Amino acid sequence: MYELHDIVEMKKAHPCGVNRWEIIRMGMDIKIQCTGCGRLIMMPRKEFDKKMKKVLQKANTED
Repeated sequence: MYELHDIVEMKKAHPCGVNRWEIIRMGMDIKIQCTGCGRLIMMPRKEFDKKMKKVLQKANTED
């Protein structure tokens, strides 16, 4: 599954040409930020689950 600050790949690429997004906020809605241009997008968790392809990089979870 995915966690906060993971880098994910979505099914459709962003118009800037990059398909890497960082998860910025999680809750009922998920906010993601394009790693190329910095654009922020917020969508419901159900929609995010449909549109996410895979997790590319897990966040560093050092306790």
